Amino acid sequence: MEKIEISGIEYLVIVGYLVLTIIVGFVFKKFSSNTDDYFKGGSKGTWWLVGMSAFMGSFTAWTFTGAAGMAYEAGYSVMFLFLGSSLGYFMNFLFLAPWLRQLRVTTLPEAISLRFGEATRNFYALYEVPVRILYSSMALYSLGIFCSAVFGYNINLVIVGCGIVVLIYSATGGRWAVMATDFLQGLILIPLTIIIAWVCLDKLGGISNLLSAIEAQGLTEQYKMVNNAELFAGAYTWGWISAIIVKQFLVYNSLNAAPRYFSVKNGREARKAALMASVLLLAGSFIWFLPPITARLLFHEQVMAMDISKPSEASYAIASIQLLPAGLIGMTVVAILTATMSSMDTGLNTNVAILIKDIYPKLSRYFKWEPKEEKQLLHFGRLYTWFLGLMMILLSLYFAQQEGKGIFEIMLDVGALLAVPIAIPLLWGLFFRRTPSWAGLFSIGSAFLVSCIIFFDIPLTYFGFSTNFDEGIAWTYQQKLFSVFGVGTLGFFVSMLFAPAKTSDHRKKVDAFFTLMKTPIDFKKEVGAGNDLRQLTTIGRFGVAITCFIGLFLLIPNPVEGRIAILALVLVIGIVSVVMLKAGKHTK
Repeated sequence: MEKIEISGIEYLVIVGYLVLTIIVGFVFKKFSSNTDDYFKGGSKGTWWLVGMSAFMGSFTAWTFTGAAGMAYEAGYSVMFLFLGSSLGYFMNFLFLAPWLRQLRVTTLPEAISLRFGEATRNFYALYEVPVRILYSSMALYSLGIFCSAVFGYNINLVIVGCGIVVLIYSATGGRWAVMATDFLQGLILIPLTIIIAWVCLDKLGGISNLLSAIEAQGLTEQYKMVNNAELFAGAYTWGWISAIIVKQFLVYNSLNAAPRYFSVKNGREARKAALMASVLLLAGSFIWFLPPITARLLFHEQVMAMDISKPSEASYAIASIQLLPAGLIGMTVVAILTATMSSMDTGLNTNVAILIKDIYPKLSRYFKWEPKEEKQLLHFGRLYTWFLGLMMILLSLYFAQQEGKGIFEIMLDVGALLAVPIAIPLLWGLFFRRTPSWAGLFSIGSAFLVSCIIFFDIPLTYFGFSTNFDEGIAWTYQQKLFSVFGVGTLGFFVSMLFAPAKTSDHRKKVDAFFTLMKTPIDFKKEVGAGNDLRQLTTIGRFGVAITCFIGLFLLIPNPVEGRIAILALVLVIGIVSVVMLKAGKHTK
């Protein structure tokens, strides 16, 4: 196997960034004096801070591994996944983000309790924790794929090392550290990925030469935006694209999306945060997948030499390393690290909030434990973060031992079979009031019935359906998703036939939920004084430090084009940081 060698300078860049993230955690530890601060930033987050955090939490290194592998094989078909996410955030901007913030809760199960009652809340509290651990574990695994391809290191060592770094700053600084590191990570990732796309397009000789190279290598049919079913066993077709968009829309436009906005100041700022995430995802869907396509056209042999289960998932790394100047190769690794860390830290913080706010109080009442003070609960929160984080690392190590199936397929299947069922009642419950208290559980149970049929690989022919694919392929992704979504939706609406009278206690509770959800927040009365200036100046100072660090790369011997790329990154991060510092001086 061909191994990629990078210089000591690149290692210094990576280590320097990891140290920075740990420092951020300790600095923002001072922002948390109680569990509300630790789990949702005291609901004092500004729109730009929460918006960047939402954007960064919407993807992981999987974007640059699994999704990049898809772009390597099928071109820009992958962008529909991110277009679906962008559309979801845009709907949040139009009306849903203010609704979700105005629920005035700390965790998703708390919000579910207001809408469906305690039984459904208990189910979600117990379900969300392991599922979020699963998602975070797959994110860490995808990061290991990338880093092992770049360094030639053992993937297990990468998983353990990166996981521990995330645990340190997440456990130390809580939600404030999560949002701050997300913003700084985005500040690096956005301009850097633009630069990588630019050097790729420059190497290809422009868009016209890109299209000519695709045709010359016989990839025209594979690189269609919409493909024939026979080419990729049902993937990348109109049916597949529709399923992807429906799934993303469902996840982003239900109660399941509520935790993204619990930290923001009010409904108006929640709308701004959603718009920011929507625009950034839309832009990213166009620029993130040019490098793997470039790798297919220019560096196919190097990609295929990678010793991982799906070599195409290393294509983004290969293109970056081949084309970037010294210094920015390490920053590329940093960008991939940040993409995963933003998802892992958010998942950890959300999980621990559920344990402290939803599960622990019930256990305390059941076992008649003495009530704990806020400082004790805050201590428990940090302790549980370590516990859940270690579980996440162990599960990632398990994934690393599996061979043959790429992370892209794993992520899609988990989303269709596990994420979709629980999101269905959380979508329809926001728009239909006339339901019994068990509507959510009945809808989930109906959807999970189909998930089980799919999971145990019962073929469609068993139910009288025919398939045009080979004998070994029974369920396509779109068939999985639409079956689960359709049956779960049917279950929800069937339950409405048994809704209690308007005068019942349950219906009164549901009416109160809708009233609360649509009542604007008076920030001064409900939250108190903000700390906008402190957010701007603290993060702005970290941005200036990053700018100075990257500026040192200009001293490294590089071609003129390489120095221009480094200078562009320095200018973008530096200007944003200075603007933040100046704005902080005038913010009350």
